[in-house]
Formats: sequence, C-alpha cells, structure tokens
Amino acid sequence: MKIEQVVVSTGLGSFVHGDSLAIQSGKARANGYLWDGEPMLPGFDKIRQPSKIASLMLVLEDGTIAFGDCVDVAAAGFSGRDRVFKPAEHMDDIQHYVVETLTGQEVGEFRPWAARFDGVHPDGHRLHTAVRYGVTQALLHAVALSRREQMVEVIAREYAAEGAEITTTMPKMLASCMRDNYNLHDRMILKRADILPHANFGLVDEHVGADGGLFIDYITTFANRVREVGDADYLPTLHFDVYGAFAKIVDYDLEKLADYLGRCRDAVKPYPLMIEAPIVASESREQQIDLYKRLRAITRRKGIDVVCIVDEWCNTVEDIIAFGEAEAVDMCQIKTPDLGGINNTIEASLYCKRVGMGYYLGGSNNETDQSSKITTHIGLCCAPDFLLTKPGMGADEALALQTNEMSRTLALLAARR
Repeated sequence: MKIEQVVVSTGLGSFVHGDSLAIQSGKARANGYLWDGEPMLPGFDKIRQPSKIASLMLVLEDGTIAFGDCVDVAAAGFSGRDRVFKPAEHMDDIQHYVVETLTGQEVGEFRPWAARFDGVHPDGHRLHTAVRYGVTQALLHAVALSRREQMVEVIAREYAAEGAEITTTMPKMLASCMRDNYNLHDRMILKRADILPHANFGLVDEHVGADGGLFIDYITTFANRVREVGDADYLPTLHFDVYGAFAKIVDYDLEKLADYLGRCRDAVKPYPLMIEAPIVASESREQQIDLYKRLRAITRRKGIDVVCIVDEWCNTVEDIIAFGEAEAVDMCQIKTPDLGGINNTIEASLYCKRVGMGYYLGGSNNETDQSSKITTHIGLCCAPDFLLTKPGMGADEALALQTNEMSRTLALLAARR
C-alpha cells in the first residue's frame, strides 16, 4: 500500500501553553487565569498563550486516510524540553523531511519508519519533538489501515520480542480535573474513576501554603467528599500533582519533606495516595535523580506509604532508563509528547515493564483526540499502571473518549478471535 499524498493542516491544541519559568519565578503577576509580566522561556510571546497543532494526513492509494497530530505539552520549553511548538516555524521541516520523504512510498512496517523520522537526519538535523510525535502517530495509523488491523495489533506484533502483549482488560484511568471544579470532582466520584483528581498545585502561596497547611486542608476535604458521596465499596487512589512545591516549602530538606508526605498520607486514609513531582530540580537530570533516590530511601526507612512520581527531567527514553537504573523512583510519568516519536513511548513503556519500575502513560491536557486515542492502543499492550485522561482538563470528555476507544478495540479483537 502506497502513500499517494501527504496533506498538512493546522489547528488548536486542547489547552494553552504556559511559561512555567516565568510563573514560578515570582516576577509574574496573576491576572485571572492569565499572567502579567514578561515571558522568560524562548518562543513565548505571552506567559500564557494559545497552543496550536499541525495535523499530518497520509492519503493511501485505496483512499483511506491516516493521520497524526504534532503537539507538545502545556509546559513546553521547561526542564529540558524543546521550545514551545509553533506550526509556522516548522512548515519547512515538515515539507522537506515529511511530505517529500513519504509521498509515493510503500507503507511497510512501523518501526523502521519511526526510527527514521525520530532519529538524527543525515544533515545533522532533528525534528522538533512535536513533529516527531505527530508523524509517528500517522505512520502507526497508516500501517494499521494498510493491514486492516487495529493499531494495538501492529504494536503487539512489531514489539513482541520486547514483551508487548495485548491485554484483555482496560488499564486503570487517572481522571484529570481542574483543581477547583468541585462539580467535576463529584461526577468523577459518581463514575467511580480509578484514580483522581490529578489537578495542579504548583504555587506555594496559593495552593500549598508556606507551611503546607492549605494543601493538607484541600486533600482532607477531598477525601471526605469521596467518603460522603462515593459508593460504600469505592476506594479510589488519590493523586495530586504539585510541580515541585513540596520541596520548596521545606527548602529541599528531604527529611522534612518525607515527614510532610507522611502528614498527607494520614490526611487521606484509607485511600492510597500518589504525589507527582514533590521535587523539581533546578539544574539537571542528575540532580533530580539524586534528590528522588534519597527521598525514596527516607520514606522507606520511615515507612511512609506514598507513591512519589517523577515528571520533570524525565523526558526521554534515556532519561527514563537513567531513573530506572538508579532505582530512584516509585513511578515515572511517560509524558508522551516529550518523547518525540511514539516508538520511544512504546520502548520506554516496555523497559519499565521489564525492570519492574512503576509507570503511567501520561501526556498533556494540550493534546488532541487522535494522540489520546493512539496512547490507549499503546496502553493496551504495554501494561502501564494506569493512563492519564486527555485531552483537556474536563475529565468527562477525555474519560469517555479513551474508555470508548479501548472498549471498542477490545470488543473488535474479541469478535475476530
């Protein structure tokens, strides 16, 4: 099956871009949801600005159309990530490296094509992570269409030697909610979300409190609400993303940080607790690994039963392997757009599975319906601990989109068997 034409369009991401450096610097001033002040990260025109995507559509010779979306995370350009993705800045690359390369070619297998687009090109050039993410989505979709298969079947076949195997049950889901959308929280409790609410607690003064008291009050109230309105047998895991704020309130004293995690654990009993990004190192991956490894040793010594998840500075396959080899964390988020080609997401997932490091397939509220659906196909044969609902922060729509995609896929596979 040949690719007869490659068509490119531009559109919108499902969220916004935020200059995390400017927001966390203390120099910006909150103005409703927006921020007044000068952006600090390259590529930002404002501290918050609309996000845009590029869709790559591969028209196959039988008229079917495969597509993938070039999109990056909301916190673009921060903690080692590529600068914020603006489609107009990359159209020459897309035309030269994607359109011209793929037009007229046989679809073939996924892995060789993915490696070609994700790697360094002969002229020493490497495509932006968002472009690599989008083109590899489109290629996986094209291979599935050309073979009359589901995308999960392509992954399972081509990565069987690395341990890919199609599951017969759906992975758990983390319902990602806005922090103060209490009606949404109730709906997720009503729908018995496996894990919730994710949210966002990145600002010490507004979200956590100088002594951590604001956060303790919040999670205590949240746990009480689950207990009040949830079914009697409903025992979800509570997950909160704090963007390094915990380390700041204790000035990176890891003994105090562990004790604070213990206070958080006690506040939400009997619900299991996950804290994402209790620390964000300011300098490097190596610093991040060292801090997390020492924190993990302290929490184990003290018997503090909280799963700590790393996000920042864990952006690539190489990063994930480095954290795994150091045995530095309980769990990592595989933040799918940050890895570039989805071949990297697959390989990182299977690495975590082999070495027994916890991981979840995350990504960004900034993603699209297509990138979110494709993530579920990876999840169905790579055994993550759970998936993050995406796109957006509305939870209802994303939970339905991803649940339905997985349910349909598993039903079709069962019918075929």
